[in-house]
Amino acid sequence: MFQSYHQPVPANAIMSAIQQNVEAASAKYSASFTKGHLALPPAKKYLVLTCMDARIDPAQAFGIELGDAHVIRNAGASAVDALRSIVISEQLLGTNEIVLVKHTGCGMLTFKNEDAFGIVEKNLGAEATEELRKHSPDFLPFPELDKAVEDDVKFLKASKVVPDSVTISGWVYEVETGKTRRVV
Repeated sequence: MFQSYHQPVPANAIMSAIQQNVEAASAKYSASFTKGHLALPPAKKYLVLTCMDARIDPAQAFGIELGDAHVIRNAGASAVDALRSIVISEQLLGTNEIVLVKHTGCGMLTFKNEDAFGIVEKNLGAEATEELRKHSPDFLPFPELDKAVEDDVKFLKASKVVPDSVTISGWVYEVETGKTRRVV
């Protein structure tokens, strides 16, 4: 049986509406949860790298059942940004296939690095911008969707930390229709 070691939140703590929803959804989900026996490594030995966009439900859109695959999400489904997680998934947890899925209407198509750094500086100040440049010198925007998919697949195939034996494909999910089409 799972034992929790966390300190309980004080009963008088104020929760936002989002936090209240998380708590209620957790109670409902856990009341009928029967998947605690699933193994740590994904059963189907693959990972999906997709965007953090709220319009994408990877499990529904790509047919992923709980325990099947790792799902890595970041802004723009960037392979560069996800490399650490990809290495952990493959080298420590045995995945041997990458399905990279970018999408139509992605925010990463709408700006350049200078724009993003300018907004951070305007809203948060010079110190925040300096800190961000130190840790994330590139927001990794892209001007063309299909080319970005091709470039990320090429990056993964050329990477020394992704074995040649790993199967890699690149896709575009259409937020307007729910369809996914293969690019590479």
